[in-house]
Amino acid sequence: MWKLSHKRILFLVDQNGFKSRRRSSSLKFMEFYSSQPSIKGNEESAREISNLLKHDNWQFLMDSSDIPKKLNPEIIRSVLLQNQVSDPKRLLNFFYWSECQMLIPQKWDSYSIMAIHLCNSNLFGPANGLLERMVQTYSSPSTISDSIVSSCREVKGSNPVVVDILIDTYKKMGKLGNSVEAKMSLDVYTYSNVIGALCKVGKVKEAKRVLFEMEEKGCSPNSVTYNVVIGGLCRVGAVDEAFELKQSMVQKGLVPDSYTFTILINGLCKERRSREAKLILVEMSEMGLNPNYVTYSALIDGLMKEGNVEEAFRVRDEMVANRIQLNRITYNMLLGGLCKAGRMEKACEILNEMVEMGWESDSQTYNLVIEGYCRERNMRRAFELLDEMKRKNLPLTEFTYSVIINGLCQSGDYLKASGVLDEMVRWGLKPNAVIYTNLITGHCREGKFEDAIKVLEGMSKKGVAPDAFCYNSLITGFCKAGKMEEAKTYLVEMVAKGLKPNAFTYGPFIHGHSKAGEMQEASRYFTEMLDHGLLPNDVIYTSLIDGYCKVGDTNEAFSTFHSMIQRGVLPDVKAYSALIHGLSRNGKIQEAMRTFSEFQEKGLVPDIYTYSALISGFCKQAEIDKAFELHDEMCRKGIKANIVTYNSMIDGLCKSGDIERARKLFDSIPEKGLVPNGVTYAAIIDGYCKSGNITEGFRLFNEMPSRGVQPDRFVYNVLVDGCCKEGNMEKALNLFQEMVGKGLATTLSFNILIDGFCKHGELQEANRLLEEMIDKKVMPNNVTYTTVIDWCCKAGKMEEAHRLFIEMQDKNLMPNTVTYTSLIYGYNRKGNVPEAFALFEEMIKKGIKPDEITYGLMVDAYCKQGNLTEAFKLRDEIMVKGMPVINTAYDALIDALSEKEEFSEALRLLNEMGEQGLTPSLAKCSNLIRMCHEAGNLDEATNILGIMAKFGWVPNTTSVKVEQYCCCCFVRTAIYEARRGKSGAGSGVRTRHPYVTINNDSFLNSMEAAPIHSSVIEQTDDYSGGDASNHTVPEVPSLER
Repeated sequence: MWKLSHKRILFLVDQNGFKSRRRSSSLKFMEFYSSQPSIKGNEESAREISNLLKHDNWQFLMDSSDIPKKLNPEIIRSVLLQNQVSDPKRLLNFFYWSECQMLIPQKWDSYSIMAIHLCNSNLFGPANGLLERMVQTYSSPSTISDSIVSSCREVKGSNPVVVDILIDTYKKMGKLGNSVEAKMSLDVYTYSNVIGALCKVGKVKEAKRVLFEMEEKGCSPNSVTYNVVIGGLCRVGAVDEAFELKQSMVQKGLVPDSYTFTILINGLCKERRSREAKLILVEMSEMGLNPNYVTYSALIDGLMKEGNVEEAFRVRDEMVANRIQLNRITYNMLLGGLCKAGRMEKACEILNEMVEMGWESDSQTYNLVIEGYCRERNMRRAFELLDEMKRKNLPLTEFTYSVIINGLCQSGDYLKASGVLDEMVRWGLKPNAVIYTNLITGHCREGKFEDAIKVLEGMSKKGVAPDAFCYNSLITGFCKAGKMEEAKTYLVEMVAKGLKPNAFTYGPFIHGHSKAGEMQEASRYFTEMLDHGLLPNDVIYTSLIDGYCKVGDTNEAFSTFHSMIQRGVLPDVKAYSALIHGLSRNGKIQEAMRTFSEFQEKGLVPDIYTYSALISGFCKQAEIDKAFELHDEMCRKGIKANIVTYNSMIDGLCKSGDIERARKLFDSIPEKGLVPNGVTYAAIIDGYCKSGNITEGFRLFNEMPSRGVQPDRFVYNVLVDGCCKEGNMEKALNLFQEMVGKGLATTLSFNILIDGFCKHGELQEANRLLEEMIDKKVMPNNVTYTTVIDWCCKAGKMEEAHRLFIEMQDKNLMPNTVTYTSLIYGYNRKGNVPEAFALFEEMIKKGIKPDEITYGLMVDAYCKQGNLTEAFKLRDEIMVKGMPVINTAYDALIDALSEKEEFSEALRLLNEMGEQGLTPSLAKCSNLIRMCHEAGNLDEATNILGIMAKFGWVPNTTSVKVEQYCCCCFVRTAIYEARRGKSGAGSGVRTRHPYVTINNDSFLNSMEAAPIHSSVIEQTDDYSGGDASNHTVPEVPSLER
């Protein structure tokens, strides 16, 4: 694209005699004009058409009238000259429509005038298309150029770029020679003007292309040409490209001038690279060029916007030293920076200096200072300045009132903010959406959602349509308060009003649901956001990563992290820290360390949050030494550990049983300038309780108030749990009542005490506490009910267990695997196998997955029914699911097979137990050998003994005969039963065996030392791992609050 200057247009006029030249009469359609209506009629028609064009439905109005019949090229030309239409695109549509109606070409002058109107509105693309059509219609270059130049004179404010577009049109059509024929020469001025026009409309790449092209055509750019492109590049933020072009300029022997340096300095400052801009100022001075007012002002403004106030004032001093006076604009820049930095005292000094130098404060000056005082919540001073503005009759703007209303909202004075809003309206100013947004945000911050909604609803009544920012403020407020459903209501309303949600709309939903662990909902909003073509920012990704980690889904957290990188969003320290923290919290400390290494390789600097997460992770894994290594590394890097770090380390030491080292670290905390908090005390007290030194735990508890730390629910819970485990239920209850009195008792507190009473067999007291919970409106959870149900089942109180089972469901509490397993155990133990089966089927239907203990009990139930087929089928199902088969299942199967004298299969199961690392009980082995022996199957009995020796359940002694071992096992079993009071064996009681008769207590005592390997365990009625209390009592209160 090329451009002719105004001088060149005049030159063309003078050379070709465009004023006197008449149009050729040989054109075919000239005869048509002579038959058209009179000039007066044409003018009336042109006025009528111009009026109709002001309407959006202009085409319908014209089609419904006799306008199409009146149209002729002269009328069209007249309409285009009048140009009473504000929209040039509508004028262009009329131009093409009218040509279709006339069925003859438009006049060349009409093309020219229309092209000029388009260029005046920077619609260069449509102008190019129009001129291309003109060149195709009229082949004479001279005629076309004459028309363009003469039309430029007719149309006021013509943009000469239309000539450049014409040249470009010839070039694109491969008719560059035609432009030469029309005497359109291409010199440096033409190129510079073309480049300037392109930069003005932001087409900088095209401008650079023309710059390089002019060199190829042998037309050397001058300093002006380069400055135009450098300025264009700086305006679009391509400052580095601008510097490359400056270097290219120097290489071609052109010297950068003050203007070159000034635009580069301004470009750097806009990119917040003021330090580099300062170096350019130094380079400028070294070249003997004097910075002017614009240069200094650009640098001062940039430094102030970056918060570098001191450096900005040094530049101001240099400016004054060079005898360049500051004006109002420069003073306002200084004031803006000072007010933003909160240095209001210095701002007042500059304000006084400004007046002394003869510069009166304008509205912008006052607005800046008022905003500064509002930031400081000094509303009294802000109102004084507002009154001063009124006295000086300075115009109050929407911005003036906006900053005051925002300041009042920040200060919590919403009543006064509403009053200022009313005053604003009285002054004839219309509040905009920004002001209403500030009010909505302020009300939400204070939790006054009803008032926020009233503001939103009142906007429409006052003629201000709520925009996306208004709705976003309300949605953000609701989400922060956890009111997700209310937030959703206004999202729906927002979309219904035609407003498009943006990243700031979806962000609060994603953050709110992630924080609550509702990752399915968070993921839904995230997907919806992507479907709308919105790019999530690093904050949204970090929320998702943190949310997935909190619910233990580290795989999805990693997936989100990688998705973040793939979409070009670079993870920052917070994103990495969230992932590292989540991995550490979920026990994946090695993956956390790998992520930490990657984090450092990318040049990111870990902070205290990152290190604390890793230290906590190692402590939870009982890798205390590695935790301390990280602590030392952190300190070497100058990162000071905080109380959270030390809490993790103390907790880790306590959990690993190193209470002495934990206490030393606890005692050293004040020396580090830190104060122990409730979590610190909870960790160390819990350590003492678990180590059996509850006395020291209470001593620390009593010390807390004197150290300025009030015991919280975490500390109380730890001590109550400690008392329960020690068996001191009276003290536990007293502590609990103290908690209740202070309003600290929670569901967890009740659960701890209920579990304590259950473990000590006081089910009545546990039930009383459950009732008390409900009375005090402390909601029991499924752990509460499961704990009591479990102990009722162990005590054989199945009616009570069933009642509680029904009650919990009535309260919408879902029974879990442990609940069902406890009940199945209870019914199975009582011999009510059908009820156990019914419960098992019920839990499957409800989607509650049985665990290995549940399956083990069901295998036992099938065996009791004599249904070995189903029992083995269930055993196989356990193994397919990758679950371990527990002793209970094997014992039941072996017993059932033994009863059927299927000793080979029983032997195979016994061997399978050993291969899986399980150890059968003494009773099981002795009984199996005895039954084999009694059945006369000595080989199988010997094989059993061999298996026991193979897996180390008995000494590998070949000299032991089956008969001897059977005798020994029988006697040992008798001793075991005697000790439990289940047998008549004892003084004066004869216990029979096929080979021995025991009638002596001393012999019973001596047989306790029988040579049976110590790894043979006693069998009990309790099922392993089925204790519901494991799900209720916390090992240590959480250190993360």
